[in-house]
Amino acid sequence: MGEAGSTPSTQRPAGRQPVRMIFGALMLVMLLASLDQTIVSTALPTIVGEFGGLAHLSWIVTAYLLATTIVTPLYGKLGDLFGRKIVLQSAIVLFLAGSVLCGLSGSMMQLIVFRAVQGLGGGGLIVTVMAVIGDLFSPRERGKYQGVFGGVFGLSTVLGPLIGGFFVEQLSWRWIFYVNLPLGLVAFVIIGWAFSAPGARQRPSIDIAGAALLAATLTALILLVSLGGHTIAWTSPASLGLATGTLAALAGFIAAEHVAAEPILPLRLFTNRVFAICCAVGFIIGFALFGSVTFMPMYLQVVKGVSPTHAGMMLTPMMAGVLITSISSGRIISRIGRYRPFPIAGTAIMTVGLALLATLGVATPTWTACLYMTVLGLGLGLVMQVLVLAVQNAVDYRHLGVATSGTTLFRSIGGSVGVSLFGAIFTATLTSNLATALPAGSALPAATAPAAIHALPSATRSLYLTAFTEALHPVFVHAAAIAALGFALAWFLKEVPLRLTPATPPGDPVAKKPQLSRH
Repeated sequence: MGEAGSTPSTQRPAGRQPVRMIFGALMLVMLLASLDQTIVSTALPTIVGEFGGLAHLSWIVTAYLLATTIVTPLYGKLGDLFGRKIVLQSAIVLFLAGSVLCGLSGSMMQLIVFRAVQGLGGGGLIVTVMAVIGDLFSPRERGKYQGVFGGVFGLSTVLGPLIGGFFVEQLSWRWIFYVNLPLGLVAFVIIGWAFSAPGARQRPSIDIAGAALLAATLTALILLVSLGGHTIAWTSPASLGLATGTLAALAGFIAAEHVAAEPILPLRLFTNRVFAICCAVGFIIGFALFGSVTFMPMYLQVVKGVSPTHAGMMLTPMMAGVLITSISSGRIISRIGRYRPFPIAGTAIMTVGLALLATLGVATPTWTACLYMTVLGLGLGLVMQVLVLAVQNAVDYRHLGVATSGTTLFRSIGGSVGVSLFGAIFTATLTSNLATALPAGSALPAATAPAAIHALPSATRSLYLTAFTEALHPVFVHAAAIAALGFALAWFLKEVPLRLTPATPPGDPVAKKPQLSRH
């Protein structure tokens, strides 16, 4: 993996490019993709009120998640084969078409299907944007730019629920999809006009069998972790069938990749120590983070009694921590040319933050919870974008897209598995706690809505809130233990000198810096 390829797709685009303009367009694309992961949440009750179908509510989110995860590695490979420009523009068009269809939906089923269409485009936005950054900037320069994208991602996590709430209250829930159109069109036009990317390889070959088997593997896996323990029992025939299907499709995928001319996820990448460690740490970060932070808005609404909008606002300190360390670490890496200390420090700080969250109780002041979330955010900002940078620097330029999508894929899978397993732990613990704490015959609301819980008699409510917070403890304890495993793995990350141009061989920092227009 040490040689730089000589095909057109492995050579950096020549000429001067208006980098600042392209960078702004890429930030818009990143904002679109990351906003859409959270903006829908505040509109879900309103959508159910209009369409009904409460039992299918989760599929509005799951359909998008499933589609984006399936196509993430495909976009990475297509970008390597056909050039990032055409692939990114195609993803934007598909994402915007899905957004329009979602806004025009006339039923719950239509909305779920169109969310999947939107996800098929959305899955290519983040991973292709990060690969385009690899086309424009050398690894040595890249840190400060990827740090800004990490900040945009963190900021959008907070802005999503707030913007969604505004549209639902002032206009219509349909505008949470229509708002994508002007932003996406501006980004599409700027990228088409200003960005010059390498063209397609001569006679590119598409790994159709590998793509289909990987899609089947990820579909069965995400359905298993999303539905298992909730909609279907873990030991039910459906769960066992999904587990068997996952393993069978995975075995078929591995066999297909061994013989494919252009494998969608080259297995030899896993022999690269940096790639393997970054994928493992990324999986753990997704598992620990998304699997635990999902419960913070529940804690703030149920235990502290704040509104959904205020609960979203109270996540701001965590995202401020992400913003600070993501941008600052990126600038430091570009200045000193070293990245290894940052994932080590980041996973350590994340472990501390999750351990602090495990101490939350009914009487814990709200400002204390915000402080603990800030610690978690500071750690997260030191890890996420640095892993992408390390992988891009350690592989041949011709594998830039597929390596970027690989790290993103493992983080997404970790998040999906974490949300499911931690949800099962929380539900089982809460049920057990309530059975032990409440007197026989105590009446509880059928739903766990905060308003219904706070309407309980004072004594019953106090017991319920205590049981609720105690059910959160094992979630954060397990998350801290998993983050500690990520800390241990981060020590095995190899420091590869950051290259000065994108297409030089890994480990070769000596090259002439490219001439790019900054205007």
